[in-house]
This record gives sequence, C-alpha cells and structure tokens, in this order.
Amino acid sequence: MTAEIIRESVIAGSWYPGQPSKLKHEIKRYLDGVTISPSRDPLFSLIVPHAGYMYSGGVAAHAYKLLEGGSFHTVLILAPSHRAYFQGASIYDLGGFSTPLGVVPLDRKLVDALLHHSIFKGYLSQAHDQEHSLEIQLPFLQCVLREFHLVPVVMGNQSRETCQKIAEAISQECRGKSVLLLASSDLSHYHPDGEARKLDQVVLDRISAFDPEGLAVDLESGRCEACGGGPMVTVMLASRKLGARRSQVLRYANSGDITGDRRNVVGYIAAAFFGVSQEVASTSVRGSERMGVDLGLSEAEKKTLREIALEAIRCRCLKRPMPEIKVDSPKLSEPRGAFVSLHLDGELKGCIGMVEPRKPLHQTVQEMAVQAAFADPRFCPLRPEEMGRIELEISVLTPIEPLRNISEIQIGKHGLLLRKGSKSGLLLPQVALEHGWDVEQFLQWTCRKAGLSVDAWKDPDAEIFVFSADIF
Repeated sequence: MTAEIIRESVIAGSWYPGQPSKLKHEIKRYLDGVTISPSRDPLFSLIVPHAGYMYSGGVAAHAYKLLEGGSFHTVLILAPSHRAYFQGASIYDLGGFSTPLGVVPLDRKLVDALLHHSIFKGYLSQAHDQEHSLEIQLPFLQCVLREFHLVPVVMGNQSRETCQKIAEAISQECRGKSVLLLASSDLSHYHPDGEARKLDQVVLDRISAFDPEGLAVDLESGRCEACGGGPMVTVMLASRKLGARRSQVLRYANSGDITGDRRNVVGYIAAAFFGVSQEVASTSVRGSERMGVDLGLSEAEKKTLREIALEAIRCRCLKRPMPEIKVDSPKLSEPRGAFVSLHLDGELKGCIGMVEPRKPLHQTVQEMAVQAAFADPRFCPLRPEEMGRIELEISVLTPIEPLRNISEIQIGKHGLLLRKGSKSGLLLPQVALEHGWDVEQFLQWTCRKAGLSVDAWKDPDAEIFVFSADIF
C-alpha cells in the first residue's frame, strides 16, 4: 500500500492561530457568541466564508454552531481555486489534511467513487498546494465534529455546466450516506459598503429562495459577486437532488463590520440547507391533496394537454414543424391562462406561462411548453438527448381577482400576482406549499419575484391579485 502524503497546513499561524490551545480558544469564543435554535429538520449542507478568522470567524461560527452535538461520517468541502484555472474539479487524493489540531483522514471510498466521474481529476498541485479556501474550514470542523472523514475538492472552471455535472456526480455517490456538503465562499470584494451590500443582497435573496439556477444567472451577468459562486451553486443543486427542501441564511456581514473601514469591504455569508422532518413531511402530503382547485377537466382531457405539450417540445427540439392541434373537447377550446413547468432529473428546467385567458387552452399549453423548454432565461435550452428525462407539470389558471384582504389568501390553493408600476411578479399556488411559507412570506417572495423590496405589498399603489389553478 502506498504511503500517504499528508497535506500540511499552509495558513496556520497567519489565517488562524498556529498553536492548538490558542486555536481552540479562538474557535470556542466564536461559537459561544452564537445563539441559534436547533432545527428538527435534517441538515444537508452549509455555505461558509473562507477569510481569515479575525474577519469571517464570527460569521462562520453561525454555520458551525449547527454541527455541535451532531455527527457526520464525511464532510465534502467544495472550495474555489484562487491561484489556478483548470477545467472541472480536483480532489486531493494523496492523503489526509493536517492542521494544528491533528490530521483529518480522507474518505477513500467516496474519493475513489467520485474520481470515476470525468468531471473530477485527482491531485493537481496548482489547485491545492497554496489554496486556503478549503483548509480554513478544517479547524472549525475538528472542534464541532471531533471525528470525521474528508473529501477535499477544489473547483477550477465554475460554469453552469460544470456546476451541474459536479452536482450530479455528488448526488449519485452521496445518496444514502452520512455526508455533509460544504461550499466555501466569500461574497463581493473591495467595493464601498453600500455598493457591496447591494451586490451581496442578490446572493442572499437567491439563497433564501433556494434558487441555484437564478444565482448562477446572476453571477454570470455580474449582478452579484462571489469567489466561491460555483461551489455555492453546485452544493445547492446537489443538496436539492439529495432531498434538501428549504434554505436559511444564518448570518451576513462584511469586513467593514469588523474593522470599521467601510471603503473597500469583503462580504461574508453563513447559510444552511435542510430537509423536511417526518412530521412536516406528512403534513405536506396531506396538504398536497388540497393543492389548487378542480376545474372539472377529465383525466382524458388532462392527458391530451400533456401530450400536446410534450409533442410541441419534441418537435421544437428535433426542428420539425409544429403539429396542428385538433381537439373535440369544448373545455380545451375555452380561453384559459396556463403555466407549464419542466423538471429534468427532478430539477426545475423551466417554467413559463400566460396569466390572461387570451387563447384557447390547448394553444396556450402548446406555446407555453415550448417557451418553458427553450426560452426561460434562467436555464439553458433543452437538448435533444434530455427529452427522455423531463417531467412536465401543467397549471391551468382561474381568472385573477383583486385581493381585498390578505386574510383571504389560502396557502396551497391561491397563487399571487403583484403589480407595482412597471414591475410585476407571480408565484403559482404550489410554490408556497413546497417552501413551507406562511401568508406573509408568500407575499414577500412575490415582491422579490417582481424585483421589489419585501414589504412592497404594503404600499398603497401595489396591486395584488389572487388566482388558483388545476395542477397536474
């Protein structure tokens, strides 16, 4: 058996204390300063900053506090490469990682399993030798988890395609195992405080909404910044595939909050992603029976609409002429608004619809299916080889009605449409139920969907409408 090559610390004594007693004392001080109510929901993953402890240790402690008293067999850390660019991701597979608190061993089985996926490479010296963003997490983990195994991944290219491939590999190999996923990331760098907070709020909103696809788009467009944007998107995607259902921003701050110098700051975030406890899960199942309304469509009519949608997507994908629709059902010829949502391998791939009943229902579904598959700006257009892996959901809408009082909103039955000036945002009835929102949170997220402040629904000039949908 080949002797292990332990990766020695390159930042002990600079980014964090080099003496074990001082290091433990500093971490304990940060953890003792955090009060977080424990969650009964299972924890899947964390986002943690990677600056020196004097700057981001207090923020990081809000994530690591969740691990006290818990246990994971393995922690898979996905960190960005600061000094080298390369395709895919590199796993340090030579041996464990050393810090002043001891050596963290590798999870050899999981490392080997991941290396069978082409997106992962073995040890690349330029990726690991001087990289701080992965090592900085280890002393905190050693203090709160005591014993655990490590999968140390440094990410080079952070494109959306790379994130999706890594997330798919992680979800395949980690399913059913005691693995905590950890994304190491700071936010915006070296902007004045006010500008930095605006950039960072975009990230906070996407994480709060558990929207990795939207975060990826915002990062690529420059609406926000993060040196570990790829790791964040990847961990969110993988967590959702593994069963995470809700997110929580635990703490946000920037370096100006610590140093007092707000001229050029760096942003830090701690966040967590949870599954749903058995009690909540059973409630959700019961609630799903009441989701939306029954508009009287027969099973045959619903089947026809699904076939129309799938055939439209297939024809567009294969560059064939769009088929002419012939229906005998009067209900399918009624003008109706409708949304079509697509999922690829269980993940949202597109969702677009028409609110106003301007066209016959069958025509609306046909057109919205094509738009959802190929024109949702949050996602890459559907590829021909993906056709066989998509799942389709249709929401046939009732007419919108002005909301008189928020007490009328019924979670699981009503969707919301909010208009204010030139901006508008819509969320379907199933969205609030899937995220476990109450009425006020539903209103707040509808405001965010419109690009407005969370309290915009309270403004006198804000128009709020309710509707329902037959969802199938």
